[in-house]
Amino acid sequence: MASVLTGRAAHGITRGYRSTLRAVDEFGRRALFFGSAIASTGKALRRYRAETLRSIAEVGLGTGLLAAVGGSVVIIGFITLFAGATVAVQGHSSLGDIGIESLTGFLSAYLNVRVVCPVTVGIGLAATIGAGTTAQLGAMRISEEIDALEVMAIRSVPYLVGTRLLAGMATVIPLYAVALVTSFVASRLTTVLVLGQSSGVYDHYFSTFLVPSDLLWSFVQVIAMAFVVMLIHTYYGYNATGGPAGVGIATGRAVRLSLIAVVTVTLAVALALYGSARAVHLAA
Repeated sequence: MASVLTGRAAHGITRGYRSTLRAVDEFGRRALFFGSAIASTGKALRRYRAETLRSIAEVGLGTGLLAAVGGSVVIIGFITLFAGATVAVQGHSSLGDIGIESLTGFLSAYLNVRVVCPVTVGIGLAATIGAGTTAQLGAMRISEEIDALEVMAIRSVPYLVGTRLLAGMATVIPLYAVALVTSFVASRLTTVLVLGQSSGVYDHYFSTFLVPSDLLWSFVQVIAMAFVVMLIHTYYGYNATGGPAGVGIATGRAVRLSLIAVVTVTLAVALALYGSARAVHLAA
């Protein structure tokens, strides 16, 4: 009996040791890929400008059915439209319970800029641009197109990964600008036209609490999100295996991990910028 228990314990230790080694190997592979992908952006910008511009157009406008409905701009615009309206409805209702519903403009200026709009855009990036990138690179991997590029002496990482990283970084800025404007307009129209608040009251509190530095840091936050999301999705797409089913599995894993990354970046930025703040600052 003792020998059986000893054998089971040894088997459990061996299995745990092998699992740890696999985890370390996987971490190393990801670190090497991320490092080479970041380093490849310079070469992609110098040597593959046409592919970079094509990737920017594809990321911004989409392909196939996504392009037919207006691309990522329309999708993210609609998402932030309803998110901004929800902030107005919930904020007006919650503040009305304590008799200060006139501060709905304050909630719009703070929540949309700091949390709602960045997270919404990050989720939209993962669900549209990121998932499409993983599926596209995965299809190229299982059909051996990536291997064909290497045979033709074309470095696949700068050509496929570096160009898409640059495209994601370049596209997210106008996308986020559209998303911010859409969320602000939706919050104002909902508060003024639907909920009946005076436009002057809303505009006063909105402009008072809309801090320009918050807008700047909001853009920085979204750029960081886009960078992390594109790294994750290009990794899973570039290393997809197992045929069409494997591409689907890689896309699902990439979306799950990128959603975690989006909220993690939001938490890190919030702690770094506002974690120790005890006061509400007014716009100059």
